[in-house]
Amino acid sequence: MSTARKANFERDGDVGFVTIDAPPLNLFDRKLFEDLRTAFDAARSDGVRALVVRAKGKVFTGGADVHVFDGLEGDAAREFVEEILAVTHQVEDLPFPTVASVHSLCLTAGLELALACDLIVAAESARFGLVERVVGLTPLMGGTQRIAERAGPARAREFVMTGAILPAAKLAEWGVINRVVPDGNLEQETLALARDLAAGPTRAHYATKRIVRAVVDEGVRAADAITPALGEEVFATEDLKAGVRAFLDHGGPGHARFVGR
Repeated sequence: MSTARKANFERDGDVGFVTIDAPPLNLFDRKLFEDLRTAFDAARSDGVRALVVRAKGKVFTGGADVHVFDGLEGDAAREFVEEILAVTHQVEDLPFPTVASVHSLCLTAGLELALACDLIVAAESARFGLVERVVGLTPLMGGTQRIAERAGPARAREFVMTGAILPAAKLAEWGVINRVVPDGNLEQETLALARDLAAGPTRAHYATKRIVRAVVDEGVRAADAITPALGEEVFATEDLKAGVRAFLDHGGPGHARFVGR
């Protein structure tokens, strides 16, 4: 049996990459989930300042390997769902911006993984679906609730219950996808965005993530409640001090060089 990793972490400067590589269809099985957990742990510990999640091959993913579901029930089923949801939370909790870069077909767990990222960039020809209904299932990696978060509950119900496969432009219209780019420009434009994020004030970006998570989870007042402490943390960073000094010394923005501390 091959022991090759189905997901790998690497870095280029301050940008990290987690790449799914499980040909031919990049199906999500237990090994891929395990390798994703390892790759995201590596990204966290390596000190990158932005992360791109991408896939090799003709498709981003054909979805879940249905063999994983065969015979699954009782405590084992509950534990499996807890394990895959933990991957979603692992990505959402990373202390730097994350960008999913999606091409071609992106189904079920692949879309749920993309939804765990802060931003989604998609090629024009990309298509997306939460099609678990075909095997009598509902999305269990957090996809339904995250579509509802971005697009509203009515669209989430329709998308999941019909098992529709929708183009990137439609999901951008819904507010699920942030940017749709020409197929040939996907890698270039994703990297440019990731490098811009990585060059920014990383600790401030993390505060932004935490404020958005608080408002989504608990409402505006909950976000207000954590903002003073987060503000205190950000005011203590080297980046803010350098940014303020550069702004004042040069009479305007565009001169700060952030280091992520």
